[in-house]
Amino acid sequence: MESNSYNPMKACGGRDPHDHSWQQGYKQSERSKLLLSMVITATVMVIEVVGGVISNSIALLSDAGHMFTHLFALAISYIAILLASMKPSLYRTFGLYRAEVIASLVNSVFLFAVTALIVYESILRLIHPAPVKVGEMFFIAVLGLIVNLITIWILEGSHKEDRNIRAALMHMIADALSSVAVVIGAIVIYFTGMTFFDPLMGLFISVLIIMWAWRLLADAMRVVLEIAPRHIPPHEVRNLLKENDQRIKAITDMHITEITSGMYNFSAHVEITGESLAEANEVIEEINCLLKLKYNVEHTTIQVMKSTT
Repeated sequence: MESNSYNPMKACGGRDPHDHSWQQGYKQSERSKLLLSMVITATVMVIEVVGGVISNSIALLSDAGHMFTHLFALAISYIAILLASMKPSLYRTFGLYRAEVIASLVNSVFLFAVTALIVYESILRLIHPAPVKVGEMFFIAVLGLIVNLITIWILEGSHKEDRNIRAALMHMIADALSSVAVVIGAIVIYFTGMTFFDPLMGLFISVLIIMWAWRLLADAMRVVLEIAPRHIPPHEVRNLLKENDQRIKAITDMHITEITSGMYNFSAHVEITGESLAEANEVIEEINCLLKLKYNVEHTTIQVMKSTT
């Protein structure tokens, strides 16, 4: 028995759990916020590069490099949303939503590469100390911090349901922390004259980048490897469905995957005690609505079979 003739609108109070039609203007608000954040980030990055060269601060240059990774991340996320907004076709049946996941993978790999360069430069500076212009280092780092806080404020509120926006926001938070590290480094050097504290701050910033890059990579790999989302544990779903309808005796060949942020797919074989097609369709309606309301699962493929026990 297949899920071909049921009406999901009835069980969901007028809401169709399969209403995942393509929408023009996909994530328009997120696009605007990302674009504005890119402009602000690029401006400050250029200022920090110039300031780092003038002040001879490796910490400030590493912070600029960190900001460049954020600009890259924002750009990749923006392009990914543009690709995801393309209408599905005969062969792109899910559209290009997975472009957002690929963007996360690219961002994480790029973060590791930039971190390696910062660590290398910081170690060289520790081996061969150089004077630092503390004033320029301090004021430009403060400027970077202010801009980071503004960008965080812009992106705040759009990150809860979107992996790309969440990644961009965490990038900005990490960069704000690194700006704080540069400010602290400038103050310490000013009062103590310990210039080696500058490359130490560069190494500290590198640790922040590595931590975030690893989290970003692990999160994206869960989607690429089609591992069930953390908030939709399969054992919990199986128990919930069986408890909700006593006619369900067994659920086998169950798969729960994530297409992109906030878009989930469910498929399973469901054994029931019912005899009629109407009962089978009723069970399917209940499963669809429960998955939609509790886990926001919109894409389902459910094959119902008569239980032999």
